[in-house]
Amino acid sequence: MVAINWSLMVTAEQKQAKALAALQGQFTAAIQDHLDATARQRQYDGIQTAITYRDDPNPQYAAEGQALFEWRSAVWTYATAELSKVLSAEREIPQVDAFLGELPVFSWPA
Repeated sequence: MVAINWSLMVTAEQKQAKALAALQGQFTAAIQDHLDATARQRQYDGIQTAITYRDDPNPQYAAEGQALFEWRSAVWTYATAELSKVLSAEREIPQVDAFLGELPVFSWPA
């Protein structure tokens, strides 16, 4: 007779939780890449660096830093709410590229 180690058994709920965590990680990485790529359009290292220019003495840098700061907040506010709907099955799982297209649009300040 073979002994079964029940502690190694993976339930359907555990598999689903793992899949949802992976899905959330995939979307989070894509969104962060989108934010960073936008900041790099103006030679910033990424969004984190760009937003530190909000109070810069150079008015252009300050305006760009502030605009990116506000946009980042809008993006994550939207993304968090919509991904929460996905995780609770209130919304179908979108394609990553399609989801990125739903995010608030950024416009560089003049």
